[in-house]
Amino acid sequence: MMNTITIALPDDQLQQLKEVANRLRVAPEELVRASVVELLARPEEEFEQALAYVLRKNAELYRRLA
Repeated sequence: MMNTITIALPDDQLQQLKEVANRLRVAPEELVRASVVELLARPEEEFEQALAYVLRKNAELYRRLA
């Protein structure tokens, strides 16, 4: 069973995602899904470090969206 989630991205990040996906000839959604699968396959410590970095980097955005 596949579930769906929705994420908010600033316009510039969405444009970057689309450009990278276009270069790789995949849909942006597929690129995001593959990235999540890769991230989850990393060892737990590395994943936690990456997660902490992303949360710190986007903390203000998350506060505004809450």
